[in-house]
Amino acid sequence: MKYKVLMALMGLEIGGAETHVVELSKELKKQGFDIVVASNGGVYEKELAEMGIKHYKVPMNQRNVLKMIRSYFLLKKIIRKEKIDIVHSHARIPGFICGLLFKRIKFTFVTSAHWVFYTGMGLKYLTNWGQKVVAVSEDIRRYLIENYRVRNEDIFVTINGIDTDKFSPDTDGGKIRAEFALKTEEPTLVYVSRMDESRALVARQLIALAPALAKAIPGLRMIIVGGGDVYDELFERSKGVNKQIGRNCIAMTGARTDINELVAVADVFVGVSRAALEAMAGEKTTIVAGNEGYIGIFGREKLELAQENNFCCRGCELSTEKQLYQDVVYAFNQMTVEQRQQAGAYGREVIFQYYSVTKMALDCVKAYDTAWKELHNPQYHVVMSGYYGFNNTGDEAIMISMHKNIQEMGDNYHITVLSNNPVGTREKYGIEAVYRFGFWEVMRAIRGCDVLLSGGGSLLQDSTSTRSLLYYLSITVAAKLMGKRVMLYANGIGPVSGKRNRRLVKQVVNRADLITLREENSYEELLSMGVNSQKCFVTADPVFTMDCICKEDARALLKTEGIPLEKPLVVVSVRNWKEMDRFIDRFAMLCDTIVEKYDRTIVFLSMQMPNDITVSEKVRKKMKQNAYILRNNYSPYEIMGVISLADFILSMRLHTLIFAARQKVPLIGFIYDPKIEYYLEKLEMPSGGKLKEFDMGKTLEMVDDIIHNRGKYIQILEEKEALLEGQAHQNENYLAKLLQRGRGR
Repeated sequence: MKYKVLMALMGLEIGGAETHVVELSKELKKQGFDIVVASNGGVYEKELAEMGIKHYKVPMNQRNVLKMIRSYFLLKKIIRKEKIDIVHSHARIPGFICGLLFKRIKFTFVTSAHWVFYTGMGLKYLTNWGQKVVAVSEDIRRYLIENYRVRNEDIFVTINGIDTDKFSPDTDGGKIRAEFALKTEEPTLVYVSRMDESRALVARQLIALAPALAKAIPGLRMIIVGGGDVYDELFERSKGVNKQIGRNCIAMTGARTDINELVAVADVFVGVSRAALEAMAGEKTTIVAGNEGYIGIFGREKLELAQENNFCCRGCELSTEKQLYQDVVYAFNQMTVEQRQQAGAYGREVIFQYYSVTKMALDCVKAYDTAWKELHNPQYHVVMSGYYGFNNTGDEAIMISMHKNIQEMGDNYHITVLSNNPVGTREKYGIEAVYRFGFWEVMRAIRGCDVLLSGGGSLLQDSTSTRSLLYYLSITVAAKLMGKRVMLYANGIGPVSGKRNRRLVKQVVNRADLITLREENSYEELLSMGVNSQKCFVTADPVFTMDCICKEDARALLKTEGIPLEKPLVVVSVRNWKEMDRFIDRFAMLCDTIVEKYDRTIVFLSMQMPNDITVSEKVRKKMKQNAYILRNNYSPYEIMGVISLADFILSMRLHTLIFAARQKVPLIGFIYDPKIEYYLEKLEMPSGGKLKEFDMGKTLEMVDDIIHNRGKYIQILEEKEALLEGQAHQNENYLAKLLQRGRGR
């Protein structure tokens, strides 16, 4: 859809954000969008007019109450008159005013975050980020999440797109040379930035360094471009320095729009953000330096750091006169003309690959499309409660499987997870999360949801502790008190031993709207407590829908751990449990026999760090033969990928067995909990029995049968896994029906 877009910003004077908006508006216009701009005006009005882009003057450039009120009514009139589809604001004041209008007029509201704002004195609460936010760097994305609680899924990271035709090594600098009487043989440094107190640190440093630089670089000319609130002060300083040097070394231009022509005359460019990128597009050797920090002469080794902060140097060491002097002298005196050309050519290559204006526009259109759909289609907000963020691979696999399956139901499903490590959950899996023990965060998430999903996994049990059981029941009660729908999602129930605990489970679970269970045993357990059977349906564990990394990547992972791949692998997964000492001795003998008799390589993997490594180490120490332990903390995708390489599996852990079944890898399970026994029967795979009844002779017979009849086991798993995958997907069908019965907001 070709929307009509209103760009709202403070002004159109020289500046990185302003140039960004002008280039974005021009590119969107080329792509067929109808663009209108509202601002306090400035030097870029003419450039917009030349592209046929209408501009309205709206005084959104100051925190002046009367001007903000006037801006409110002017914008309201513009939006209605122009029949605007998308309002895209680009600063705090326009965002605040447009946010007020958004509550009164129906339009799609998107904002851009070009910088990090001061959040003190209540300003944090006056900032409106709209439905979706376009952040111009990865560190700004994190800033929005941490400081404003913007949902990760509502942020679209883009770039400062550069017009590579306008900023090009072919740009003619003849007018600039004539204006400043620049000779082609004179070494020329160009610096571009606003001359505001908050932006002029490097300009001050260059002016201070000019006498030393002029002595080290004979004939040096410096052109300092930009206007602002300290321009007059710096201009007077530059005059004094020129007098000290005895010639016009420094030329200060004030605000200019012909930046491309100014860049064209540079041998070396100094600046940050958009200005640095424009110089790179012009194939200039670029020193990245600004008020936020210092990166230095840009090259291949600096790319990752520069991209992280959008070439703004945030988080880097501050610029110092010493470092700046060294790099400027090095660029002019020690880099050859050919080396400067190579550095410039690499910079332009980076612009083409990562910073095209077309990509910037497409990123914004994605935000527009998503926000438009949200405004015009029903949206469902889902909160997932489970044992997430505790470094347990099985529960993390449940979380990412549930999340993936629900997301595939449509773009109108928005999921928040209650996690013990919300930052890790967001960063590792890209899943929106809040701290599960943060009372107000949890209450806020539940209050804003349509349905609470409790699950999957064995949440309702008291074998580990009653406190854990009470936590999950209390989350359910809170949701029902707020009038929300509650679904127990693919739960494994029990064991619940305490009489009081069983009564609590019955009382709370009966308040749920829908219950799906991952095994018949759990269904029977709930019925025995007196839970209403009409609400209960048996499905399967959502992990039966999960995929993994490819075998090639899994082999590379094992190689990095120093695990040989010449022999067939046997993957072993053990956990700590009661009466383990005797089992460990005999299990070590089993592993030794597999190595000696069948020439296999034993690899222990951990499903919960670091607990499983500890017990794996105990088994390995009892072994006489060599064995390996995967020691790094891997994702469920990676663990399943390792399992896909195995000849067969020996496991106490349920989700190791499910991973193996998903990859059609034969398995033998060892029972510490009824859920293991249930799934072994369901999959028709051999059981090594309960831990205290472990019989090594019988288990070796099973191993022998798997090795010599592996195809038979694979065939069984192909049939069973396909059936369980289908049953696991029924969980989403039940969820969809629950939401269609009416929204709980």
